[in-house]
Amino acid sequence: MSEFTKLLESEIPRLRRYARALTRDPVRADDLVQDCLVRAIAKQHLWQPETNLRAWLFTILHNQNINDIRHSIREETKIPAEEVTPPLTVACDPTSALQIRDLERALATLAAEQRQVILLVGLEGMSYEEVATILNIPIGTVRSRLSRGRETLRRLMDVRGTTMERPNSRRANPGSTFYRVA
Repeated sequence: MSEFTKLLESEIPRLRRYARALTRDPVRADDLVQDCLVRAIAKQHLWQPETNLRAWLFTILHNQNINDIRHSIREETKIPAEEVTPPLTVACDPTSALQIRDLERALATLAAEQRQVILLVGLEGMSYEEVATILNIPIGTVRSRLSRGRETLRRLMDVRGTTMERPNSRRANPGSTFYRVA
């Protein structure tokens, strides 16, 4: 197995997690990851070993998702946006399960641009610079979308009768703190 293949294989769980959060459909997410991996293998000669493979793969995945959405619009196929995948873990506390469900629904109502940034920063723990590179947008736009997305999530979660609180621990990048439901 080549070094590239080993590195590629180690990124598959992250790609799948982001694709599932992005599409909210496990079948579409798996197809998206597979298309991304096929494209990455076919274009591996374009990747430079001293660069960030994760950012390169997420860029391919992001662009493939955009292409799929545009294709479905042209073909007039409907992709149900309100479908939410069931939780990946079994929750013992029904309150936690309800809070996760509410958060998933709130995320689903965000504009796609805000949801992408929140998922990359909050779920994947990427830096603003990495997100800007992946989405091909200025870093200021990343900050703006993240700020607006978080504020919208706070409002949506407050409407459902819960509050948002900041975790006690601070990261090196305070802007990358993801809010949890209290």
